[in-house]
Amino acid sequence: MTTSAPPTSAPLERDARLVSTDHRVDPSEIAVGVVIGRASEYFDFFVYGIASVLVFPKVFFPFAPDPLTATLYSFAIFALAFVARPIGSVIFMAIDRRHGRGVKLTIALFLLGGSTAAVSFLPGYAEIGAWAIYLLAGLRVAQGLALGGAWDGLASLLALNAPRERRGWYAMIPQLGAPVGFMVASALFSFFLVNLTQEDFLDWGWRFPFYCAFAINVVALFARLRLVATEEFARLMELRRLEPVPVAELLRHHAREVLIGAFVPLASFALFHLVTIFPISWITLFTDRNAGEFLIVQFSGAIIGAGAIGASGLVADQIGRRRTLLLSASLIGGFALASVVAPLIFGESAIGQTMYVTIGFALLGLSYGQTAGAVTSRLGTRYRYTGAALTSDLAWLFGAGFAPLVALWLSSQYGLACVGLYLLSGAVCTLAALALDRSEMRQM
Repeated sequence: MTTSAPPTSAPLERDARLVSTDHRVDPSEIAVGVVIGRASEYFDFFVYGIASVLVFPKVFFPFAPDPLTATLYSFAIFALAFVARPIGSVIFMAIDRRHGRGVKLTIALFLLGGSTAAVSFLPGYAEIGAWAIYLLAGLRVAQGLALGGAWDGLASLLALNAPRERRGWYAMIPQLGAPVGFMVASALFSFFLVNLTQEDFLDWGWRFPFYCAFAINVVALFARLRLVATEEFARLMELRRLEPVPVAELLRHHAREVLIGAFVPLASFALFHLVTIFPISWITLFTDRNAGEFLIVQFSGAIIGAGAIGASGLVADQIGRRRTLLLSASLIGGFALASVVAPLIFGESAIGQTMYVTIGFALLGLSYGQTAGAVTSRLGTRYRYTGAALTSDLAWLFGAGFAPLVALWLSSQYGLACVGLYLLSGAVCTLAALALDRSEMRQM
């Protein structure tokens, strides 16, 4: 027996569902699909971020007067994806409305995996000159556009269908993709750094993690399409009215909520890069510590961060998401102040650097675990799907996009204490946004 697809489905979407009508979507399957999808996105993200420190300054900016300037150039290219990401959301929401969510997701993930894998084939500046930089920048923009289109609504669907008393727990599940993606990326780079000579690593070793990106994204695509291309998923999405709307219409009705939503996670997103990408640059440029060894320290920190993300769900279910975000932002502010008062905690001491990474990842997990769509509960159900995507894009742009560039420049010019002040500004923005929004944030 077959069932007919909803009349609003695009033809390609209906064709995909014809082979999946007997499958029923279980909450545990949604959770697994969300984690796999997010992990693949973050793997691409961190592979590029780590290479921005260890590879690109030497391969694409050898003409820079010093390694610091070359790394700053590399971080400027790194930021392009965050500028392109909101544009990607606008473009792919239009594709979603016209052709369906499955088509949008397929295009976005093939673009993400393809553009990441294509970086591995790029010749360096020594071979084709400035064209190498232009191609790298173009692929980075493509990554950003694809990330804007990778929003599938699974995270919101998971939270909306969670028991009321466990919404904090279900809200943190999608965030587990970040530490998983970082662990895989850092382990790959660490392996090649430790086992290859510097010449071999810069010649071919760094390219292998980029090769892996396409295969990982294909696996993630099928895991997510297995849920998206079902009648049950369509029914649940339409029941919750998780459908794309034009961004202009969203902003016309909910511009204030979108802006506040972009600032609520600012402390977490600023810390995100200050414990992942920025420390690698500082270690590489200003200490004698081996980068491969430090990546293993960060790998261990990511495990702690994953545990803290899980703990954030338990805490949020006890005291509420808003109070959890207030608590985590306050703790991040305290951590930032400690970094200002005692900047040498992340100076030459290996023990201090390890403490910084460990504490930073723990605080990141506690805060990041509850940031997903933190204020989209105030949006009407009609606007929640698009609103969650756009607020996330803007939060990444404001909080994380330029964080490695700004932090490295400030620390090189004025010392590490300025990094603490930068992080403190993010914590203040989060606390101010939470003061403006006093909802309990019970849903995504």
